[in-house]
Amino acid sequence: MPQITVDYSATMAPAFDRAAFAQALHTAVVDIAAAKPEACKTLFRGADGTAFGYDDPEERRHAIVHVTLGLLAGRTEETKARLTEAVLELLREHVRGDGFVLHASAEVRDLDPSYRKYEG
Repeated sequence: MPQITVDYSATMAPAFDRAAFAQALHTAVVDIAAAKPEACKTLFRGADGTAFGYDDPEERRHAIVHVTLGLLAGRTEETKARLTEAVLELLREHVRGDGFVLHASAEVRDLDPSYRKYEG
C-alpha cells in the first residue's frame, strides 16, 4: 500500500517526466496520507489508443492522464481530496505543454479488505 496506477496517452510520453512525478507523488502520499515511503509503488501504463470527443485521434491534439491511488481504508474524505488535488498539481508540474491539451484526473479509492501483497 499504496498501489498507484498512472494511465496516460503514449503520445505525451516525451513531455511527461515520469520519474520525477513518481518521486514527488510518493513524497505527497507520505506527507498527506501517512504512508510509509517504502510502501509506495507506482505503475505507469502508456496507452497507444486514446480518443477525446469527436476529434481525430491521429491529430494528437489531446492527451489523457488518470491517476488511481489505492490506499488501505481509514483515510478521511478530506485527506483523499487533498491527495487528489496534490496529484493534479504535480501533473501540472511534470508534464510540459507540448502542443496538446492535457486532460488530467485523479481518484483515491480504498483497497478491498481482501488486498494482500507478496514481496520476494
